[in-house]
Amino acid sequence: MSKAKVWLQKGRKKRLEAGQPWIYASEIDRLEGEAEPGQLVDVVGHNGRYLATGYYNPKSQIMVRVVSYQPLGEMDVDFFRDRLRACEAHRSRFVPDRDCRLVYGEADFLPGLVVDRFDDVLVVQIVTLGMDIRREVLIQALVDVFQPKGIYERSDVGVRQLEGLELRTGVMYGECPRILEIEENGLKLEVDIVEGQKTGYFYDQRENRASIAPLMKGWGGRSGIQLESREAGDGSCERLVPVNSNGKEVTFPYWDGATVLECFAHTGSFTLHACKYGAKKVTCLDVSEHAIDTARRNVERNGFTDRVEFVVADAFEYLRSQVKGAEERTERSRAGTDTSKPISGNGRTWDVVILDPPAFAKTKSAVAGACRGYKDINLHGMKLVNEGGYLVTASCSYHMRPDLFLETIQEAASDAGKLLRLVEWRAAGKDHPQLLGVQEGHYLKFAVFEVRSK
Repeated sequence: MSKAKVWLQKGRKKRLEAGQPWIYASEIDRLEGEAEPGQLVDVVGHNGRYLATGYYNPKSQIMVRVVSYQPLGEMDVDFFRDRLRACEAHRSRFVPDRDCRLVYGEADFLPGLVVDRFDDVLVVQIVTLGMDIRREVLIQALVDVFQPKGIYERSDVGVRQLEGLELRTGVMYGECPRILEIEENGLKLEVDIVEGQKTGYFYDQRENRASIAPLMKGWGGRSGIQLESREAGDGSCERLVPVNSNGKEVTFPYWDGATVLECFAHTGSFTLHACKYGAKKVTCLDVSEHAIDTARRNVERNGFTDRVEFVVADAFEYLRSQVKGAEERTERSRAGTDTSKPISGNGRTWDVVILDPPAFAKTKSAVAGACRGYKDINLHGMKLVNEGGYLVTASCSYHMRPDLFLETIQEAASDAGKLLRLVEWRAAGKDHPQLLGVQEGHYLKFAVFEVRSK
């Protein structure tokens, strides 16, 4: 039996030919034949030429999602096995950690499906009808290819409702402990697959977290600590030792490390990497006490407790209060200032400030407000960076395009009286490949700036 055909309009933009696998209702001229929601249809141009095969949902604005550019009979278990093996091959080649994102929707030619691996458990998110009606063969293929002990579903995102689907969570297969331990860049982290954000953890920043390593050392000189050659106690040989301005040997092993502030810390992933790479002291901040409790356990399991302090606070308010305190202290230091007035206990600064906030712009209409939010946190964040230190900042808002993000940070720098030098510009990691033609997949912006005063 031949499949129904979706005929595209003659005057449409050639988005499909450019790699975009979403076909909107506004691009469709007509449906030839009958197709049940979720069923495969062939997509043809206005001239009848075959272009692709995808699954159909008349209830969604994205009426067809392409799964193949060659004729395809059905998305059966063999189809899923082949696609999943290709996903596994990509991760095996490019991702050093076993724990990672295994399937990234359209970029892995499986639209509507996300799969993350945490230890021996897979966490699955299904957001489209076309994938949802094939969950049984999908589970079979996941078990065949990855041999997990359990599969847990976190299809609790609002986009499912746009597809006419209810939210779903729960065990799909095997045993799924709520708390699992993963490894990232040699660090141990706790993941809550039931209550954690999204699928439980944000793998997309893996390489970005590792990229902060060069920022964590080289700060001892600011404290007057230098390396000197001294004889060993028995006089047998000389060795280089750190010495303070009074000539005394410094025994603290992280004397050359940076002071670091991580805001929006979630479970402390940047904090852990900062400590791994030699930070002297890290302030780990999040508004959620639950998140900070998890971050504290992660710090303990990696042996970094003595170098991390935890703060439960709103990042916007915390940054403003520290900037206010710093400005008060600067004013107090000037000649002729009335020193009888009390000043706040805030005003700390750091060598490195890390800002990794949640998405401020989840819709196009929210971009203006998002710009204000990104400008606010970056302006106050860079004011708290010690001269010549570094601002590490990110945006995971797709609607905050890269040029707009950089423009917003530049405006913040201008208002703060700072000069920024871009050291690093990155996107999501290799387990989140980007498919050209699908701008929606290019959501993460990550930058490292050197901060100097004018």
